Amino acid sequence: MSKVLVFQHVAAEPLGTLDALIRARGHRIRFVNFEREPEAQPDVDRYQGLIVLGGPMNVSDQAHRAHLRTELRCIERALRQGKPVLGICLGSQLLAHALGATVRRHHLDEIGWYRWQPTEHAQHDSVLAPLAQQSPIFQWHSCTFDIPHDAVHLGRTDSCENQAFRYGDNAYGFQFHLEMDRPLIERWLSNPEYRRELESCGLNYGAAEILADTEQHIALMQANATVVFNRFLDQIGRPRRRLVLRSREWE
Repeated sequence: MSKVLVFQHVAAEPLGTLDALIRARGHRIRFVNFEREPEAQPDVDRYQGLIVLGGPMNVSDQAHRAHLRTELRCIERALRQGKPVLGICLGSQLLAHALGATVRRHHLDEIGWYRWQPTEHAQHDSVLAPLAQQSPIFQWHSCTFDIPHDAVHLGRTDSCENQAFRYGDNAYGFQFHLEMDRPLIERWLSNPEYRRELESCGLNYGAAEILADTEQHIALMQANATVVFNRFLDQIGRPRRRLVLRSREWE
C-alpha cells in the first residue's frame, strides 16, 4: 500500500480537501507536525510521496526554526529518489529553495481570491491542465519564489508572476491553496493571528468580502482541485482498489 509523508507546520493549515482524496484512494498518511515535534527527523525513504503544507513562517526563518532545514534535506532526498513531491504555499517556497531558487518578500500580499492564469506549459501539464483558464484560486501569502533552474513555469496571477512550477516529471510547487473549503477559510478568517495579518497588509477589502467571494467561487475551485490532486496522487501509486477493478475488466 502506498504511504504518503505530510509535513504540517501549524494546526490551522491541514491537508484540507486533499486529506479525504488521499484516504479515498487507499493511501496511508504519516503526518509530521513540526509545531508539536520541532525536532522530528522523518525518514523519506519509507514513503512513496511527500507533501509539504503551508504555514505562517518563512524560508528565511531557518536560524530559529531548525525544522525548516530538516524539511529542506528531506525534500532534496525525495527529489534525488525521484519521488513525487507537492509543496503548497510555504511548501512551494521550500521546494523552490531546495532547488536553488530565491525566495523573497513579495511587493504585496495576496489574500483571498485571485484569477489563475496558466502558462502554455500548464495547458499540457499532466497535473495542472484541468485548472482552466481564469479559474478562481484562493491565496494567503506574503512571499514569492523565483522559478528554479530547469523547472517549468506553470501559472501566474495579475499580482504575482510565479504561482506554480513543475520540476522533472512529478515535483510541483503551488503558491496557492487549492485544498481549501468554506469551513477552513472561515477558520482562517476567525483566527486572531491570521485576521491581524489581513487587517495590516493594506488590502482594500476584508474578511466580509473574502467570505462573499468564497460563496461565489468555492464550488468551482473544489471541483478543479479534486481533478488536479487526483492526477498528482496517480503519480504516487495506484490504490489497490483501482487495480482490482481493472483486473476484473480484463477477465
